[in-house]
Amino acid sequence: MSQKVAVLGTGKIGEALLSGMIRGGWAPADLLVTARRPERAEELRTRYGVTPATNAEAAKTADTLILTVKPQDMGALLDELAPHVPADRLVISGAAGIPTSFVEERLAAGTPVVRVMTNTPALVDEAMSVISAGSHATTDHVATAEEIFGAVGKTLRVPETQQDACTALSGSGPAYFFYLVEAMTDAGILLGLPRDKAHDLIVQSAIGAAVMLRDSGEHPVKLRENVTSPAGTTINAIRELENHGVRAALIAALEAARDRSRELASGKKD
Repeated sequence: MSQKVAVLGTGKIGEALLSGMIRGGWAPADLLVTARRPERAEELRTRYGVTPATNAEAAKTADTLILTVKPQDMGALLDELAPHVPADRLVISGAAGIPTSFVEERLAAGTPVVRVMTNTPALVDEAMSVISAGSHATTDHVATAEEIFGAVGKTLRVPETQQDACTALSGSGPAYFFYLVEAMTDAGILLGLPRDKAHDLIVQSAIGAAVMLRDSGEHPVKLRENVTSPAGTTINAIRELENHGVRAALIAALEAARDRSRELASGKKD
């Protein structure tokens, strides 16, 4: 925690990471931030006591650079950083679909790059961050990334070839659950419940189910079967889900997310 870390392009995820690191024991004086708008950087300084910097200043000063810009902005950022990043800097890329090779090719030869795909539950310290080493990253570099992102949730090491699948599952994953809750809330209203009561019922059910999945050690099929009595309400609902192809739709949706991640890696924007 004695090294300096810079978060470049600090949006919501970058800010969540900053606040989690500070709660985890990082000194604000060791944290630098860059933002597109100067007033945004000043807002972060006021809120957290971190140091605003330009991208060039951050590259020269910090031991670790965390790139949190959108995928379509990564090339321009790397072009700006390239003259200022020494080969011994650890660069962590958090942009969906951008491979470590894309970053390595634009920086000094031998620069260690680690790719991380996190998700929005970082805002509540419940992120799932998936970490892959680039060609020049050592186990120590990966451990540094784990220490940083461990401040806002769980981490998992995977080969980079699995990153697109992880992006589809966990990077985009919270949106699927929000979508499901939205649909279930509408169903609750259709069944005669006020929106606020339907919302509370669904959210607590989701939290309870997630804790059971995490802590029970049981397979999800077993947990579902425990709720599904013969000729009961649940099995009738599940029959309708199967009749409407919900399982197949989910698989197709995840494949579409994976394919889009691959397109981003190839440079396709539209």
